[in-house]
Formats: sequence, structure tokens, C-alpha cells
Amino acid sequence: MRDLIAGLVALGLFLFALGLASTLRFHRRSRERERRELQGAGRTVIAEIPTKDGLTLFVADEDHFYCGDTAISKNDIRLVKVLINGSPIASYTARRAPSDDPGSSGAFADRPDGIAHDRWDVLVRTDAGDTLVECGSMRERVSQELARKVFDVVKADMENRDTLAGC
Repeated sequence: MRDLIAGLVALGLFLFALGLASTLRFHRRSRERERRELQGAGRTVIAEIPTKDGLTLFVADEDHFYCGDTAISKNDIRLVKVLINGSPIASYTARRAPSDDPGSSGAFADRPDGIAHDRWDVLVRTDAGDTLVECGSMRERVSQELARKVFDVVKADMENRDTLAGC
């Protein structure tokens, strides 16, 4: 009897593991399909940012950055900042942007997440307003690396546009 129960438990665990594997495979294939569609549309995936609802993609094409469904015009970007817990730690201002920007602090109201998790975000300021790319508060530097990658790509594009504009 004991062997029968152990066998049923082992079979149940095997079926559970098989279900997990097929779910992971389904999600991986759907992400790959989404990436192929974006690349077919001329967009490049910069970062996959984990959110409560899954993954938000930060992508770029020739004229825009996209954070999920939000489009950010590359020509309108005036300022980009990396924020930790709402406070800026790195920033870059476009040379073509006015230096007397009244809201250049870029700090958003702090939402305390506790000392164990630092929240990493990227603020992108355009002529149309501010966009906050929330990179999360995951441990092991994952969120920090995502924020730095988004910041570095936006900053490099701003520098390139400043150079081309002759500023």
C-alpha cells in the first residue's frame, strides 16, 4: 500500500513538472514571436522589464522609444535621469534643451519600499511631458542593470542627435 501511495505521489509530481515545463515553453515561444514581430517592424528590443503583469518591453525604432504602449519621440527628448528611490543619481541633458529647465530635479514622490529593495527608474523628459520607465526593485542588481541599459541607450541617442545637429 505504501508503495502505491509513493508511486501516485511520484506520478503527480511528474505531471506537475510536465505542466510547468509546457507553460514555460509556451511563454518563451510567445516572447520570441513578439520579438520577431517587433524586429520585422524595424524595432529593436532594448530591455525586458519585469512588472506585476508580466514583461514590459523597452524598444526603439528610428524615431521613437517605446515603453510598453507609450511612445517617446527621440527628437523631443530633453533630459534623461536614472532615479534610485525617486532621487537622481545620473543624468544627461541635451545641449539643444534650455538650461533654465524649471523642473530639472526629476525626482518623483518617494514610495517607500523598505530598505531591502531599492527602486530603480529612468525619467525621460520631453517637450510633451515626463515618462517614467519603472525598472523595478528586484535584488541582485537586476533592476539597476535594466535602468542603466535604458539610460545608456537614451543618452547615446541624445548625444548622437546633438552631434548631428551641430550643438
